[in-house]
Amino acid sequence: MTTLVFGHKNPDTDSTGSPIIWAWYLNQIKSVEAKPVLLGEPNTEALFVLDHWDLEKPEIMTDLAADTPVVIVDTNNPGELPDNINDADIRGIIDHHRLVAGLETRGPIEINIEPLACTATIMYKMIGDDLAQAPRGIKGAMLSCILSDTLEFRSPTTTQEDTAIAHALAEDLGVDISAFAAEMFAAKSDVSAFSEPELLRMDSKEFDLDGTGLRVSVLETTSPAPLLARKDALMAAMPGVAKEDGAAQVLLFIVDILKEEATLLVPNDMVKQIAENSFGASVASDTVVLPGIMSRKKQIIPNLKL
Repeated sequence: MTTLVFGHKNPDTDSTGSPIIWAWYLNQIKSVEAKPVLLGEPNTEALFVLDHWDLEKPEIMTDLAADTPVVIVDTNNPGELPDNINDADIRGIIDHHRLVAGLETRGPIEINIEPLACTATIMYKMIGDDLAQAPRGIKGAMLSCILSDTLEFRSPTTTQEDTAIAHALAEDLGVDISAFAAEMFAAKSDVSAFSEPELLRMDSKEFDLDGTGLRVSVLETTSPAPLLARKDALMAAMPGVAKEDGAAQVLLFIVDILKEEATLLVPNDMVKQIAENSFGASVASDTVVLPGIMSRKKQIIPNLKL
């Protein structure tokens, strides 16, 4: 039976590229029949990466059959995976996020979770010398994932391993990192075709804060002005998204990649309280700028307080 490789719902570049990378490795190096799939439509940056490296977009999986062998990448959180994930035969997990309880396996499996900025960095280390056999597109996907997750090394999640591996890949591929990252971020910033609910879910994680369910959403961009121009519509859409997703509140952080700061939309007193208690901010309007805040994983979620 074919092994399916997939990441989290609302796939970003890492959750789009890493399944492709690992499926190649399983097929070509380990002689395991494998197929990359997605749990939703990839974002604009991920679509740009697929087109740039001439990679086929994996099909979107709508149903996970029981007993299907799977490898999970870029998450270990059951809430970000198919509802029946524990009916599958989980064969491996490769991730760079905190460990979340809830997954069940049929037997001992290989789990690789490291405190690095990107799943593709872990894969680079795991694949080792066999990467020399990889086609240009696989290496390009790996570089793209690292540049995306590190925000071209601006994110505080960036480690020296992420940086060194990205530079090694760029040298191998003959890629100018700054120029290529600028193209990626321009693609990520073009979200004009998306509705407000789609934007609120585009790069979003569920988080339980002392029994209060939150949807913590981040939009990374080099052009925050068009998003901020839609702030009234975004805030108006938040209650409906929260209700549909079983959350008490949606938090939306618009991250300015170039200025290295985030703007949090403040639609109500609960979010104002969270902003003031979590970041020491003084909130006087329906937005608040948080200097230096770039990473949901390292700077936002760990600091959230009611």
